[in-house]
Amino acid sequence: MTTAIQTFFPWREYLNLCKPKVVLLILFTALVGMSLSTEGPIPFAAWFWGLTGIGLAASAGAALNHWVDEEIDTRMERTRGRPIPRGQISGGQAVIFALILATLSMAFLVAFVNLLTAALTLSSMVGYAIIYSMFLKRSTPQNIVLGGAAGAAPPVLGWVAVTGELHSEALLLFLIIFIWTPPHFWALAIKRVDEYANADIPMLPVTHGIAFTKLHVLLYTVLLVVVTLMPFLVMMSGTIYLAGAIALGAGFVFYSAKLYTTDGDGYAMKTFGYSIFYLSALFAFLLLDHYARIFIRAFFLES
Repeated sequence: MTTAIQTFFPWREYLNLCKPKVVLLILFTALVGMSLSTEGPIPFAAWFWGLTGIGLAASAGAALNHWVDEEIDTRMERTRGRPIPRGQISGGQAVIFALILATLSMAFLVAFVNLLTAALTLSSMVGYAIIYSMFLKRSTPQNIVLGGAAGAAPPVLGWVAVTGELHSEALLLFLIIFIWTPPHFWALAIKRVDEYANADIPMLPVTHGIAFTKLHVLLYTVLLVVVTLMPFLVMMSGTIYLAGAIALGAGFVFYSAKLYTTDGDGYAMKTFGYSIFYLSALFAFLLLDHYARIFIRAFFLES
Protein backbone atom coordinates (compact mmCIF):
# COMPACT_ATOMS: atom_id res chain seq x y z
CA MET A 1 0.00 0.00 0.00
CA THR A 2 2.77 2.42 0.99
CA THR A 3 4.68 1.57 -2.19
CA ALA A 4 1.58 2.22 -4.29
CA ILE A 5 1.03 5.61 -2.66
CA GLN A 6 4.70 6.48 -3.12
CA THR A 7 4.46 5.55 -6.81
CA PHE A 8 1.33 7.65 -7.34
CA PHE A 9 2.50 10.54 -5.16
CA PRO A 10 6.22 10.49 -4.30
CA TRP A 11 5.74 12.20 -0.94
CA ARG A 12 9.19 11.25 0.30
CA GLU A 13 10.73 13.12 -2.64
CA TYR A 14 8.56 16.17 -1.97
CA LEU A 15 9.59 16.02 1.68
CA ASN A 16 13.25 15.94 0.61
CA LEU A 17 12.63 19.04 -1.51
CA CYS A 18 11.81 20.86 1.74
CA LYS A 19 15.22 20.13 3.34
CA PRO A 20 13.51 19.04 6.59
CA LYS A 21 16.64 19.06 8.77
CA VAL A 22 17.35 22.66 7.81
CA VAL A 23 13.71 23.63 8.35
CA LEU A 24 13.73 22.08 11.83
CA LEU A 25 16.72 24.24 12.81
CA ILE A 26 14.95 27.28 11.34
CA LEU A 27 11.83 26.53 13.36
CA PHE A 28 13.83 26.04 16.54
CA THR A 29 15.55 29.42 16.20
CA ALA A 30 12.17 31.01 15.40
CA LEU A 31 10.72 29.41 18.54
CA VAL A 32 13.58 30.84 20.60
CA GLY A 33 12.83 34.27 19.14
CA MET A 34 9.19 33.86 20.16
CA SER A 35 10.11 32.77 23.68
CA LEU A 36 12.60 35.56 24.31
CA SER A 37 10.12 38.20 23.15
CA THR A 38 7.84 37.70 26.16
CA GLU A 39 7.96 36.68 29.80
CA GLY A 40 4.50 35.24 29.58
CA PRO A 41 3.18 32.30 27.59
CA ILE A 42 3.43 32.51 23.83
CA PRO A 43 -0.04 33.20 22.36
CA PHE A 44 -1.36 30.13 20.59
CA ALA A 45 -1.94 31.91 17.26
CA ALA A 46 1.63 33.24 17.20
CA TRP A 47 3.05 29.88 18.23
CA PHE A 48 1.04 27.52 16.03
CA TRP A 49 0.30 29.62 12.96
CA GLY A 50 3.57 31.52 13.20
CA LEU A 51 5.71 28.39 13.18
CA THR A 52 3.46 26.80 10.55
CA GLY A 53 3.76 29.80 8.25
CA ILE A 54 7.50 30.19 8.78
CA GLY A 55 8.04 26.47 8.22
CA LEU A 56 5.98 26.44 5.03
CA ALA A 57 7.87 29.47 3.69
CA ALA A 58 11.23 27.87 4.52
CA SER A 59 10.11 24.68 2.77
CA ALA A 60 8.95 26.67 -0.26
CA GLY A 61 12.30 28.44 -0.46
CA ALA A 62 14.11 25.09 -0.23
CA ALA A 63 11.98 23.62 -3.03
CA LEU A 64 12.63 26.63 -5.25
CA ASN A 65 16.33 26.30 -4.49
CA HIS A 66 16.22 22.71 -5.79
CA TRP A 67 14.65 23.96 -9.01
CA VAL A 68 17.11 26.83 -9.45
CA ASP A 69 20.11 24.58 -8.72
CA GLU A 70 19.03 21.68 -10.94
CA GLU A 71 22.02 21.98 -13.29
CA ILE A 72 24.46 22.58 -10.44
CA ASP A 73 23.11 19.63 -8.48
CA THR A 74 23.69 17.23 -11.36
CA ARG A 75 27.36 18.25 -11.43
CA MET A 76 28.06 17.88 -7.71
CA GLU A 77 28.45 14.55 -5.94
CA ARG A 78 26.94 15.97 -2.74
CA THR A 79 23.70 16.95 -4.45
CA ARG A 80 23.19 14.71 -7.47
CA GLY A 81 21.07 12.36 -5.35
CA ARG A 82 18.41 15.03 -4.83
CA PRO A 83 14.90 14.41 -6.25
CA ILE A 84 15.16 16.58 -9.39
CA PRO A 85 18.57 15.33 -10.64
CA ARG A 86 17.37 11.75 -10.11
CA GLY A 87 14.26 12.46 -12.17
CA GLN A 88 11.87 11.62 -9.33
CA ILE A 89 10.29 15.09 -9.54
CA SER A 90 10.40 17.54 -12.44
CA GLY A 91 11.46 21.15 -12.11
CA GLY A 92 7.93 22.24 -12.95
CA GLN A 93 6.44 20.07 -10.23
CA ALA A 94 8.91 21.51 -7.72
CA VAL A 95 7.91 25.06 -8.65
CA ILE A 96 4.18 24.31 -8.35
CA PHE A 97 4.78 22.62 -4.99
CA ALA A 98 6.81 25.60 -3.77
CA LEU A 99 4.15 28.10 -4.87
CA ILE A 100 1.45 26.14 -3.02
CA LEU A 101 3.54 26.12 0.15
CA ALA A 102 4.36 29.83 -0.19
CA THR A 103 0.70 30.72 -0.75
CA LEU A 104 -0.39 28.75 2.30
CA SER A 105 2.38 30.35 4.34
CA MET A 106 1.32 33.89 3.47
CA ALA A 107 -2.36 33.10 3.97
CA PHE A 108 -1.76 31.71 7.47
CA LEU A 109 0.58 34.51 8.54
CA VAL A 110 -1.68 37.30 7.25
CA ALA A 111 -4.88 35.77 8.61
CA PHE A 112 -3.72 34.49 11.99
CA VAL A 113 -0.45 36.27 12.90
CA ASN A 114 0.31 39.75 11.51
CA LEU A 115 1.25 41.55 8.31
CA LEU A 116 4.79 42.41 9.43
CA THR A 117 5.63 38.76 10.04
CA ALA A 118 4.18 37.84 6.65
CA ALA A 119 6.17 40.59 4.88
CA LEU A 120 9.45 39.69 6.58
CA THR A 121 8.91 35.98 5.96
CA LEU A 122 8.22 36.64 2.27
CA SER A 123 11.35 38.81 2.04
CA SER A 124 13.43 36.07 3.63
CA MET A 125 12.06 33.44 1.24
CA VAL A 126 12.70 35.63 -1.80
CA GLY A 127 16.14 36.52 -0.49
CA TYR A 128 17.15 32.87 -0.27
CA ALA A 129 15.36 31.29 -3.23
CA ILE A 130 15.87 34.10 -5.75
CA ILE A 131 18.45 36.71 -4.72
CA TYR A 132 20.92 34.21 -3.24
CA SER A 133 20.21 31.09 -5.32
CA MET A 134 19.82 32.78 -8.71
CA PHE A 135 22.29 35.64 -8.47
CA LEU A 136 24.65 35.87 -5.49
CA LYS A 137 25.61 32.19 -5.48
CA ARG A 138 26.77 32.41 -9.08
CA SER A 139 28.38 35.84 -9.09
CA THR A 140 30.55 36.50 -6.02
CA PRO A 141 32.71 34.61 -3.51
CA GLN A 142 30.93 36.66 -0.84
CA ASN A 143 27.70 34.89 -1.80
CA ILE A 144 27.22 33.16 1.52
CA VAL A 145 27.99 36.34 3.48
CA LEU A 146 25.50 38.48 1.57
CA GLY A 147 22.95 35.70 1.28
CA GLY A 148 23.25 34.84 4.94
CA ALA A 149 20.72 37.54 5.85
CA ALA A 150 17.85 35.34 4.65
CA GLY A 151 18.96 32.40 6.78
CA ALA A 152 19.45 34.65 9.82
CA ALA A 153 15.86 35.91 9.79
CA PRO A 154 13.92 33.13 11.65
CA PRO A 155 14.42 34.38 15.24
CA VAL A 156 13.33 37.84 14.11
CA LEU A 157 10.26 36.32 12.43
CA GLY A 158 9.42 34.49 15.64
CA TRP A 159 9.87 37.63 17.72
CA VAL A 160 7.68 39.71 15.41
CA ALA A 161 5.02 36.99 15.30
CA VAL A 162 4.50 37.50 19.03
CA THR A 163 5.05 41.25 19.43
CA GLY A 164 4.11 42.63 16.01
CA GLU A 165 7.20 44.83 15.97
CA LEU A 166 10.96 44.73 15.44
CA HIS A 167 13.22 45.03 18.46
CA SER A 168 16.97 45.51 18.89
CA GLU A 169 17.25 42.25 20.85
CA ALA A 170 15.65 40.35 17.96
CA LEU A 171 18.19 41.94 15.61
CA LEU A 172 20.95 40.73 17.92
CA LEU A 173 19.73 37.16 17.41
CA PHE A 174 19.76 37.88 13.68
CA LEU A 175 23.36 39.10 13.94
CA ILE A 176 24.50 35.91 15.69
CA ILE A 177 23.22 33.67 12.89
CA PHE A 178 24.44 36.11 10.23
CA ILE A 179 28.02 35.93 11.55
CA TRP A 180 27.74 32.16 12.13
CA THR A 181 26.79 31.39 8.52
CA PRO A 182 30.14 32.04 6.74
CA PRO A 183 32.38 29.84 8.93
CA HIS A 184 29.67 27.17 8.96
CA PHE A 185 29.32 27.02 5.19
CA TRP A 186 32.94 27.75 4.22
CA ALA A 187 34.05 24.70 6.23
CA LEU A 188 31.83 22.58 3.97
CA ALA A 189 33.03 24.46 0.88
CA ILE A 190 36.65 23.59 1.74
CA LYS A 191 35.75 19.90 1.71
CA ARG A 192 33.76 20.26 -1.53
CA VAL A 193 36.03 22.74 -3.29
CA ASP A 194 36.57 20.53 -6.35
CA GLU A 195 32.83 20.02 -6.76
CA TYR A 196 32.12 23.75 -6.57
CA ALA A 197 34.89 24.42 -9.08
CA ASN A 198 33.44 21.80 -11.44
CA ALA A 199 30.02 23.44 -11.12
CA ASP A 200 31.48 26.92 -11.77
CA ILE A 201 30.31 28.25 -8.42
CA PRO A 202 32.67 30.98 -7.13
CA MET A 203 32.82 29.82 -3.52
CA LEU A 204 35.63 31.42 -1.52
CA PRO A 205 38.00 28.39 -1.57
CA VAL A 206 37.55 28.20 -5.36
CA THR A 207 38.35 31.86 -6.01
CA HIS A 208 40.84 32.62 -3.22
CA GLY A 209 42.22 29.25 -2.21
CA ILE A 210 41.81 26.95 0.76
CA ALA A 211 44.40 28.67 2.98
CA PHE A 212 42.66 32.04 2.57
CA THR A 213 39.30 30.47 3.36
CA LYS A 214 40.64 28.71 6.46
CA LEU A 215 41.91 32.04 7.78
CA HIS A 216 38.51 33.63 7.25
CA VAL A 217 36.74 30.73 8.94
CA LEU A 218 38.93 31.36 12.00
CA LEU A 219 38.45 35.15 11.90
CA TYR A 220 34.69 34.89 11.56
CA THR A 221 34.58 32.36 14.38
CA VAL A 222 36.44 34.71 16.72
CA LEU A 223 34.09 37.53 15.70
CA LEU A 224 31.14 35.22 16.34
CA VAL A 225 32.31 34.47 19.86
CA VAL A 226 32.54 38.20 20.57
CA VAL A 227 29.06 38.82 19.16
CA THR A 228 27.56 36.00 21.23
CA LEU A 229 28.67 37.78 24.40
CA MET A 230 26.43 40.74 23.56
CA PRO A 231 23.15 39.24 24.86
CA PHE A 232 24.77 39.07 28.30
CA LEU A 233 26.35 42.51 28.04
CA VAL A 234 23.03 44.17 27.20
CA MET A 235 21.32 42.15 29.97
CA MET A 236 19.16 40.27 27.48
CA SER A 237 20.48 37.01 28.96
CA GLY A 238 22.16 35.94 32.18
CA THR A 239 24.99 33.81 33.47
CA ILE A 240 23.59 30.47 32.30
CA TYR A 241 23.69 31.69 28.72
CA LEU A 242 27.09 33.35 29.23
CA ALA A 243 28.65 30.11 30.48
CA GLY A 244 27.18 28.17 27.57
CA ALA A 245 28.25 30.77 25.01
CA ILE A 246 31.83 30.81 26.29
CA ALA A 247 32.12 27.01 26.40
CA LEU A 248 30.56 26.53 22.97
CA GLY A 249 32.60 29.37 21.52
CA ALA A 250 35.82 27.85 22.85
CA GLY A 251 34.90 24.63 21.06
CA PHE A 252 34.21 26.44 17.79
CA VAL A 253 37.50 28.34 18.01
CA PHE A 254 39.30 25.06 18.69
CA TYR A 255 37.89 23.41 15.57
CA SER A 256 38.47 26.50 13.43
CA ALA A 257 42.05 26.78 14.68
CA LYS A 258 42.68 23.09 13.97
CA LEU A 259 41.22 23.56 10.50
CA TYR A 260 43.54 26.54 9.95
CA THR A 261 46.70 24.84 11.20
CA THR A 262 46.10 21.39 9.67
CA ASP A 263 47.07 20.72 6.07
CA GLY A 264 44.32 19.76 3.67
CA ASP A 265 40.66 19.39 4.56
CA GLY A 266 40.99 16.94 7.44
CA TYR A 267 39.12 19.16 9.89
CA ALA A 268 36.66 20.66 7.41
CA MET A 269 33.73 18.31 8.08
CA LYS A 270 34.49 18.19 11.80
CA THR A 271 34.26 21.98 11.89
CA PHE A 272 31.11 21.93 9.78
CA GLY A 273 29.48 19.33 12.00
CA TYR A 274 30.40 21.19 15.17
CA SER A 275 29.02 24.44 13.76
CA ILE A 276 25.56 22.87 13.46
CA PHE A 277 25.73 21.56 17.02
CA TYR A 278 27.05 24.94 18.15
CA LEU A 279 24.13 26.98 16.84
CA SER A 280 21.53 24.55 18.14
CA ALA A 281 23.14 24.43 21.59
CA LEU A 282 23.69 28.20 21.74
CA PHE A 283 20.01 28.88 21.12
CA ALA A 284 19.11 26.15 23.60
CA PHE A 285 21.15 28.04 26.21
CA LEU A 286 19.29 31.24 25.32
CA LEU A 287 16.02 29.41 25.94
CA LEU A 288 17.19 27.75 29.16
CA ASP A 289 18.56 31.01 30.55
CA HIS A 290 15.36 32.89 29.69
CA TYR A 291 13.03 30.52 31.51
CA ALA A 292 15.44 30.02 34.41
CA ARG A 293 15.48 33.76 35.03
CA ILE A 294 11.67 33.93 34.83
CA PHE A 295 11.43 31.09 37.36
CA ILE A 296 13.95 32.71 39.73
CA ARG A 297 12.18 36.08 39.59
CA ALA A 298 8.80 34.44 40.24
CA PHE A 299 10.24 32.43 43.15
CA PHE A 300 11.66 35.47 44.89
CA LEU A 301 8.53 37.53 44.31
CA GLU A 302 6.43 34.82 45.93
CA SER A 303 8.91 34.58 48.79
